[in-house]
Amino acid sequence: MIRKEEVFKIGKIGKPHGLRGEVSFLYDDDVFDTTDADYLVLEVEGILVPFFMEEYRFHGNGTALMKFCDIDTVEQARELTGCDVFFPHSLSEEREDLSWAQIIGFSLKDHVTGQTIGIIRSVDDATLNTLFEIETPDGRNILVPASEELITKVDAGKRVITCSLPEGLLEL
Repeated sequence: MIRKEEVFKIGKIGKPHGLRGEVSFLYDDDVFDTTDADYLVLEVEGILVPFFMEEYRFHGNGTALMKFCDIDTVEQARELTGCDVFFPHSLSEEREDLSWAQIIGFSLKDHVTGQTIGIIRSVDDATLNTLFEIETPDGRNILVPASEELITKVDAGKRVITCSLPEGLLEL
């Protein structure tokens, strides 16, 4: 059984494409193309299920046309519409760089105190200044700059990012 903490979200399945079971795949992270992966994980009715990729081709920016094994009709493809798509952390570890999607769920630690600031719940990269949305241990949500100059260490194995934050930032 695949658990949520073993995967990270990379996109969503769109509408069926054509007559032979292809679907449009709207992705935020192309990790499926840059690693040696045979399958993607789809959330079907609340259960994480592996779907083996037969083939895919890119179709514009952020979209791929995906053909999964044993999905051969429009009706079967339609059942996948709207499913969230995930990728296993274990298969992405061969990449040298981490995507924003991969760090969701990482702990953020303060370089000076060694204290855990909180858990990264999302990354807002819609503006020039990328921000981590952090859920603190006391349940508050705070925003922390995701600047490379502030990040002192990334431990992907332990799922921890250490930052040297400006004094007083956490008190705002």
